[in-house]
Amino acid sequence: MTHAALSLPEVRPLVRLVQGQAASDGAGVHLTRLLGHETVAVADPFLMLDHFDTENADDYIGGFPEHPHRGFETVTYMLAGRMRHGDNKGHSGVIGPGDVQWMTAGAGIVHSEMPEQEDGLMRGFQLWVNLPARQKMVPARYQEVPAATIPLEERAGARVRVIAGATTQGTRGPIETGVTEARFLDIRLLSGGSFEELVPAGLNALLVIYDGAIAFGDGQVAASVTVSVLGEGERVAFRNAGQEEAGVLLIAGRPLNESVAWGGPFVMNTREQVMQAARDYHEGRF
Repeated sequence: MTHAALSLPEVRPLVRLVQGQAASDGAGVHLTRLLGHETVAVADPFLMLDHFDTENADDYIGGFPEHPHRGFETVTYMLAGRMRHGDNKGHSGVIGPGDVQWMTAGAGIVHSEMPEQEDGLMRGFQLWVNLPARQKMVPARYQEVPAATIPLEERAGARVRVIAGATTQGTRGPIETGVTEARFLDIRLLSGGSFEELVPAGLNALLVIYDGAIAFGDGQVAASVTVSVLGEGERVAFRNAGQEEAGVLLIAGRPLNESVAWGGPFVMNTREQVMQAARDYHEGRF
C-alpha cells in the first residue's frame, strides 16, 4: 500500500511591494506613510500605517493636537520615545518603548497625542484598523499594554513579540481584536535566521520591514522601509537577507469586504455617514 505524501501549507507569495512615502501630519510631524487610500483594497481591514523614526525634535515636537476620530481603531506601537495621550472621555496616559495602545474610536472620540520628550529618538508606528458597519458606533474603549506584559517567543534565529493573535507555538498576545481577527507580531530576525508562521487562508497578510532586509523563497528581496503585501496561502515564510538583524512586523486580519467612505479622521461606509460624523463633531456630540 502506498500513502500520499503530506503536503505543507502553501506559502503566501509576495504580490506587491509598497514603498513608504514621506509625509507630514498633525502639527508638522514628519513620518513615512506605508499604507493609505491607495492600498485599502489590498490591505483590508487595514486602512493606514505610518512609521515615525527621527532624532530631530523639530520633526515631532508639534505632535498631534486635539482631533476627532470615528468608525475605526488606532494602534500605536512605540519602539523608542514617549507619547502622551489625552481625550474628551477623561482618559490619559503615556506610552513608551515597547508599549502598545489599541484604541477603538467607535462612535467618536476627540484626543491628542503629544511627545513626552523634547529631544532624543522618537520611533514607532500607528496603524488604522477598520471596523465593520455594525460596530462603527460602539462606545470608545482602550487596550493599553505595557511592554513588560507582551509575551516574547524565542525561536531559532528569531525573537517574536506577540502583541495580538496567537502563534502556532501557542503564544497569545494580550490584545483582543474582535471580528477582524487581527494579528500583530514584531519579529527580530538574527543574521542567517529564517521565520515561518501559519496565517489561515481568508486573512490578508502584510509584512512591514523596518530594519534590514528579508528574502522570500523565490529570491525577491524587501528592505526597509516597505510593506510586502502577501498573496493567498496558509503560511508566511522568509529569511534575513542581510548581515544585520532584521525587524519585521507581521500584520494580518480578516477583510471586511465593505464599502469604505473615508473623510479625514472619519471612516464610515457612506459619504452621508462621513458628513454626519463631521456635523456631530462640530456640534459637540462626540
